[in-house]
Amino acid sequence: MSLVITANDAYLSTSKTIYMRVKLPFFAFLCCVFWVKMEAQNFLFGNDLSYVNEMEDCGVVYKENGNPVDPYQLYADHNCGIVRLRLWHTPSWYDNLNNGHRYSDLADVRKGILRAKAAGMKVLLDFHLSDNWADPSKQRVPAAWEGVVDNLPLLKDSLYNYVKSTLLNLNADGLTPDMVQIGNETNKGILLSPQQDAGGWVLDWPRNAALFNRAIDAVRDMETQTGASIKVALHIAGPADGGWLMQGFWSNGVHDFDVIGLSYYWAWHKPTDIADAANIVAQLKQTYAGKEVMIFETGYIWTTQSNDSASNIISETHPNYSPASPENQRKWLVDMTQAVINKGASGVIYWESAWVSSPCWTQWGQGSHQEHATFFDFNSNLLPTGGMGWMEHNYTGLTATKSVEKPLSFDVFPDSSSQLLNLRFNGVDEDNELKINLLDTQGKLVLTRDINLATENGLRLPDMPSGIYYVAVFADGRFMGTKKVWLR
Repeated sequence: MSLVITANDAYLSTSKTIYMRVKLPFFAFLCCVFWVKMEAQNFLFGNDLSYVNEMEDCGVVYKENGNPVDPYQLYADHNCGIVRLRLWHTPSWYDNLNNGHRYSDLADVRKGILRAKAAGMKVLLDFHLSDNWADPSKQRVPAAWEGVVDNLPLLKDSLYNYVKSTLLNLNADGLTPDMVQIGNETNKGILLSPQQDAGGWVLDWPRNAALFNRAIDAVRDMETQTGASIKVALHIAGPADGGWLMQGFWSNGVHDFDVIGLSYYWAWHKPTDIADAANIVAQLKQTYAGKEVMIFETGYIWTTQSNDSASNIISETHPNYSPASPENQRKWLVDMTQAVINKGASGVIYWESAWVSSPCWTQWGQGSHQEHATFFDFNSNLLPTGGMGWMEHNYTGLTATKSVEKPLSFDVFPDSSSQLLNLRFNGVDEDNELKINLLDTQGKLVLTRDINLATENGLRLPDMPSGIYYVAVFADGRFMGTKKVWLR
């Protein structure tokens, strides 16, 4: 998703000129019938929750039935199986907003991953590879790399080291993402100089492919070094641009990926309707055998009203799903999801369903540019008939209705002094050497201990401030799960 806000309007930036140039030849394949043999499949329902930490710091209290809730647990309870979190390299522009606290940097992402994993959800880490929003019209290299942007070998090294070190940093504390995407809506390429980025459409495939492959190398080398397993995804904005862009990746040697991710919003990708998008999923599945296809971003409004002074970025509904209402928001999501399930997609992720209004400012205005497309009313209370229920619909063709994984079966019981954490495990061999990490709510490691279950069943703590902490457990070097605990 891209945000481009002007004084009088708000809209998503798309590669409309390129889209118009390729629209007719690409859509020609739709006259053919692509049929994919469908068997019962697992499926991930997901949400991008990159704004949640910021919203809570800005005073937002999420509620269900009027009662305050932990938003991460709320999503897990409604069958959200994967959380998408964006990562900017150095978002220094936040220093001039609100209290100067940065978000979507590594520290903030650590906090989000920790909360998602504690609720039993998977994580998709979205490497924007920029200091600010990256999308089909903006792919500016981080300022830290501007000095090497025209030196491809050095730029490749910078990219490799950044991706690998980020993942190693997360892995050390049990925060390894389950999937990463190399870039965000990369129709234009990645890591462009300020001059290239401002100069219009640029897509240098030899350079682009070399950068993508080097970033993928970083993920694969991290997997080899740690034993982790991470899916690698490419991300394209607009189903109609999926075919020719994927052909560009493939013909230029970018093969070692697992998932093709698409952004699909009716408001920005019309006339591509639900049936068209599903057929494109089928075509990509057929052309790139063995690769998964997912919808990485989608969104639909539940009202045309606004709750703050920030211009909203979506203003249009599909004629068959009008007027804007919570019920039509859910219906559009259900129908779109069933259509792509029928064609072999393995997941759908909603963009920013928790970006509600707050007193805080964005780069363009005060409040949210998306509060009318969230799953919450203007009091941050869950809409009972809105989009959240899309994840709990009874779809045909799925192996199960639940996509949230239950964390490792263990319990944590602080004693009355909060100086001893009693640990109780189910289904874990007593001979296992366990590593226990204690992290604060920012995802920072507070302490780490090795214990042997045959002789120990607790973790002794030093004097610590009262509050919420997270216990992460590793068995024989493998991450097993995370639990939240309150220390008094």
